[in-house]
Amino acid sequence: MSNEAAAGNSTSTLGHLALGLTLLAFGLGSTGVIDHVGAADAAGLATWVGGVALFLVGLLALRAGSTAEGTAHAALGAFWFTWGTGAGDGGGSAEAAGLFLLLWALLALTLTVAARGSGLFGQGVYGLLFVGLLLLGIGALADNAGLGKAGGWVAAVAGLAAWYGATAAVTGWPTSVARRSRGAATA
Repeated sequence: MSNEAAAGNSTSTLGHLALGLTLLAFGLGSTGVIDHVGAADAAGLATWVGGVALFLVGLLALRAGSTAEGTAHAALGAFWFTWGTGAGDGGGSAEAAGLFLLLWALLALTLTVAARGSGLFGQGVYGLLFVGLLLLGIGALADNAGLGKAGGWVAAVAGLAAWYGATAAVTGWPTSVARRSRGAATA
């Protein structure tokens, strides 16, 4: 079996599904919009889906020769596994959690820059992830719940975008908005 058959484009779809679901659960938990559900409640999903599955997808993508996809998925898998098994349990200080989130925001910034030209479901998801982690990290360091909630909403939107992009790839849904030509008549 060739590397392409083993991983191929399915790694991108599976990786974005795992990232989307994990980000959505983490983001919604961070907003406090659902009673008695916090970000730490997403730790199990973050560990196994966002961590282990995403890391394995990253390794498959690297094996198939996709350095950008492999690096992104494996690194994000490491982030989610680390958060789900340690930072997500609430055992550390708010300052440590804030620093953790800010350091991983740097990874998201790197992924955003590296994904230039890949459109909404590449660069857009990573850009939103960067902003979400930045707001969550600053909110934790400054003990500002409002910034934390805003970061949670941005992370949830990033999760929805990643989920939609992966679902669109599987179902054939549109991933771009058609532009009207300049000479088109308006109604």
